[in-house]
Amino acid sequence: MSDLHDDLIVIDGLVISNWSRSVFEHMHRGGLTAANCTCCVWEGFSDTMANVARFKAWIEEHGDILTQVYTTDDIARAKREGKVGIILGWQNTSGIDDRIGYLRLFKELGVGVMQLTYNTQNLVGSGCWEGRDGGLSDFGRELIDEMNRLGIVVDLSHVGDRTSREAIEHSRQPVAFTHCCPMALKDYPRNKPDDLLKLIVEKGGFVGFATYPLFLPKGNDTTLDDCVEGLEYVVDLVGEDAVGIGTDFTQDQDRAFFDYLSHDKGSARRLIPPRPGTGAVLMPEGLRTLADYPNLTAAMEQRGWSEARIRKVMGENWLRFLRDVWGA
Repeated sequence: MSDLHDDLIVIDGLVISNWSRSVFEHMHRGGLTAANCTCCVWEGFSDTMANVARFKAWIEEHGDILTQVYTTDDIARAKREGKVGIILGWQNTSGIDDRIGYLRLFKELGVGVMQLTYNTQNLVGSGCWEGRDGGLSDFGRELIDEMNRLGIVVDLSHVGDRTSREAIEHSRQPVAFTHCCPMALKDYPRNKPDDLLKLIVEKGGFVGFATYPLFLPKGNDTTLDDCVEGLEYVVDLVGEDAVGIGTDFTQDQDRAFFDYLSHDKGSARRLIPPRPGTGAVLMPEGLRTLADYPNLTAAMEQRGWSEARIRKVMGENWLRFLRDVWGA
């Protein structure tokens, strides 16, 4: 690990790997300070609560290298103690069923980030794979109001463009694309048009750049240098103070997992074409595992980035944004 990387605060806006001691060790070895770790995709209240409980058990079991994050002070403490801070996050608001009051329960349990929809329609609005984006519902507006009040990050990464725009305009707190790529790089339903990337930042929000190969022009041939080039595109578009990383790491996940993600509600119509072979996603050359974050720092250095920009994009921007939304 380079001296610079060792000194950085490194925050990843989205990791959805197959959790295990091995995965946690890779995160630790990569110098990861904190990550938004998914514990709700298509699940309802009961199953999401079970996922949160399971994550808390893992954090306790692997307490030598993990610690839970409730505030940005916990992220600073994770850095001091040489541990990985686990931010519990959702990729859907299905975890509250239709009870806005449940948001308080999950906030108290440490859930700090919630994506409004996962790919398709729910009670809040439309996802990016929904055939017709109907926009933000009245329930969705109430939900955002309560998320703002509690200090939960509103995530729009998988949300449809119209629903995203209405959420950005409605929210009193800045919101985020925690893990996305620009539509300008690749025309793909999950990617975001430049005008939305600009709007979210104009409203004080944040863009986490995904290194997920399917969102990038070269697909499985994507390299680390391609990722840094993509990051530069976003920085040039919205400025270096509102951009970070949100890799969308799926380390050790199998075909069954990707099939689950690719179907509406996990079991209904297929949304995303099946992947060949094992169905797994090959992360970019040079960033194959969660232990490879130092390579990303090195690629930024080789690209001629200043130390100040590297520090911002690798984690300091995330830290400031989270403090603004969480209030601590």
